[in-house]
Amino acid sequence: MGTGSWDYISKFILIGDSAVGKSSILVRLTDDRFLADSDPTIGVEFGSHVIALDNGERIKVQVWDTAGSESFRSITRSYYRGAAGALLVFSLTHRASFEHAKEWLEDVREHAEESVSVVLVGNMRDVADADADADADADAVSGNSKEGENAGEQKALAEQTGEMPNAAVAGVTAEGESSGGKPRSARTGNGPSVGAVAAAKSKRKIGPARQVSVEEAKAFARKEGLMYVETSAKTGENIEEAFTKAARDIHTKFLARLAAQKLPGGGGGGSTSTSSAAAVGEAGLRLGRSSAGGGVSLETPVRSADGRGKDGKGCCVVM
Repeated sequence: MGTGSWDYISKFILIGDSAVGKSSILVRLTDDRFLADSDPTIGVEFGSHVIALDNGERIKVQVWDTAGSESFRSITRSYYRGAAGALLVFSLTHRASFEHAKEWLEDVREHAEESVSVVLVGNMRDVADADADADADADAVSGNSKEGENAGEQKALAEQTGEMPNAAVAGVTAEGESSGGKPRSARTGNGPSVGAVAAAKSKRKIGPARQVSVEEAKAFARKEGLMYVETSAKTGENIEEAFTKAARDIHTKFLARLAAQKLPGGGGGGSTSTSSAAAVGEAGLRLGRSSAGGGVSLETPVRSADGRGKDGKGCCVVM
């Protein structure tokens, strides 16, 4: 949806191994284009986007793209603080990046609040699916080739013995004649050419095969209490949906705490504001007026060593 007026503002982080497409996801979200040649992120990069909720309200997500390299881990951890949403990205074509997801999740839960909404993102779906299609095409062509080879061998045998084993071979013999009356190669029969088979098999080299199944990724997400979505930064598939899932979850937590306090959803007044602060405090969110757009900030509180907020007034305050 781009930028513009908004009702809430929330901080998001993109985390995961290097080369899983985090920067490409951010550029697709903010600029709606594919970042074909992405250099490794040095430290962090930043972008923002406005997401419309189902009820018509709008959340501006401020996204921090963190470097996946271990050498920058101590720097990027400082950006976890205050994040209400996190996209934990792995590549569907690189199993190791999925196996490291547990470590990244532990890192977030250690340095951010427990209430942070995390979406597990399996990226590069276009590559995984394209490779699966290439395998199917190659197998189909190879299967036709084998059938053609078998028919050709039967034809050759029939020519040597002067007998036609069955009507099927007779059909092959008839079709083996080209329009010009010249026989086709007995070796290839009705099958595709050697070049066609080689071309089909070469498609397997588009990229590595899918190494993480949908079922396995969903099982991990359920176990850890995460949402799951598969994306393609190249085609744009499910990119905004991944952020929207987290934004909805953050907003739902906020409303749930308001309901727990038996407060109206959007009323003003001092008592409502005070109770709202308590409600979002229990949810691990921060409620505060934004200087731009007149919206509300939803983020995890930044605590000091004594457990008080950075403003010295406790967990959550209304500004």
